[in-house]
Amino acid sequence: MSATPDAGPLEIERTFLLSGMPALPGSASRWRIEQGYLHGDALLEGRVRRVVAPDGSVEFTHTIKHGTGLVRRERERRIDRAEFERLWGMTEGRRLRKDRFKVADGSFTWEIDRFEGLPPIEGRELVMAEVEIPAGVDPDAVSIPSWLRPVVVREVTEEPRFRNYSLATASGTI
Repeated sequence: MSATPDAGPLEIERTFLLSGMPALPGSASRWRIEQGYLHGDALLEGRVRRVVAPDGSVEFTHTIKHGTGLVRRERERRIDRAEFERLWGMTEGRRLRKDRFKVADGSFTWEIDRFEGLPPIEGRELVMAEVEIPAGVDPDAVSIPSWLRPVVVREVTEEPRFRNYSLATASGTI
């Protein structure tokens, strides 16, 4: 990981490529996400995001991530609609849309992302699963839940082409 000491708290996250949407438990909630990336590079991502929650409320955030792979630094702050719109204009050609389904499973929350408008990857619609791991928990100790296991193709945590930043900058969607 390449990050500066004051870059923000650690984010520890494993990511998996899926063959399609899993059969989600009834407790799953759906979030609509649009995000765009500000000019940056492979080690420093600036992102703005609009999230529509299951209840219809909307939240806007500006996030900066440092590093690549399993462990990165992340600093996120809420912004208002006006600041979002100003920054959103700077992300043209580096955007993506996705539906995120959140599923609590034991002490973890799994997030299943179904991307919209991206070209097929490895011959299929892009669907990925992520799990954020608290500091102090061994990332290898996280087991894939039974409802998710049938559609897991492989772990892609260390494959840069599956990072949202790479997907958005390669596709130029929305």
